[in-house]
Amino acid sequence: MGYLRELFGLEGKVALVTGGSSGIGRGIAVALGRAGADVVVVARKEEGLRETVAELERYGCRAGWVSADLGERGAVQEAAERAVGVFGEVDVLVNSAGVNPRPHMDELTEAEWDLTMAVNLTAPFLLGQRFGPAMAGRGWGRILNVGSQQAFRAFLNSGGYGVSKAGVTALSRSQAEAWSARGVTANTLVPGFVRTPLTTHVTEEGLAELAAGTSVGRNGVPEDFAGAAVFLASPSASYITGQTLFVDGGLSTH
Repeated sequence: MGYLRELFGLEGKVALVTGGSSGIGRGIAVALGRAGADVVVVARKEEGLRETVAELERYGCRAGWVSADLGERGAVQEAAERAVGVFGEVDVLVNSAGVNPRPHMDELTEAEWDLTMAVNLTAPFLLGQRFGPAMAGRGWGRILNVGSQQAFRAFLNSGGYGVSKAGVTALSRSQAEAWSARGVTANTLVPGFVRTPLTTHVTEEGLAELAAGTSVGRNGVPEDFAGAAVFLASPSASYITGQTLFVDGGLSTH
């Protein structure tokens, strides 16, 4: 067990996870905490944030939360400073928060486009700018951006959502180029279909079709991302950067 802690343990590290109140973000936050990190979760809804913190505390983890609207630049910057006030400077940044308006391109409004880009792409950029240089200055850091299948192929009205997630994938590569020589890795985690508050619009027929399109025969659950997130955040992933890891049950291979 000592060797496993050496490879994957996050004791002494502080993790900030956006979108940590539910879904994939919550699953990753709990995984990082159980691996030893002190975790701060950021999202809009206080009830979900409190539930995540309570779950982490049941495992004996240290956790805190910050409520913020990540669609507003000032709120993003304020949330970053409030998060630092909980446990100190951030060592692991996970950008999982997102919005998912998916009208047909014929009907996509400028307001929907702006909101999607603000939450899904600008917020990860701003948080990266706040924490990436500081991580590099300390010689160690991890950035994990959650992407999407729609960044690589269009289906189910990808619209502005797919564009924003393509930007997130490119953002990871730019962050890797900028900071990896100083000890900071940046990677993109691409889920398959996961039933979360962002995907409630998908019908039962659609769920069955998506599951049939995987190699494992099922859709994902938030817990499927625990191992990948801990690995990419851990000391053992120091030579992995600028990469895109698909955790999708083989959906992308079809």
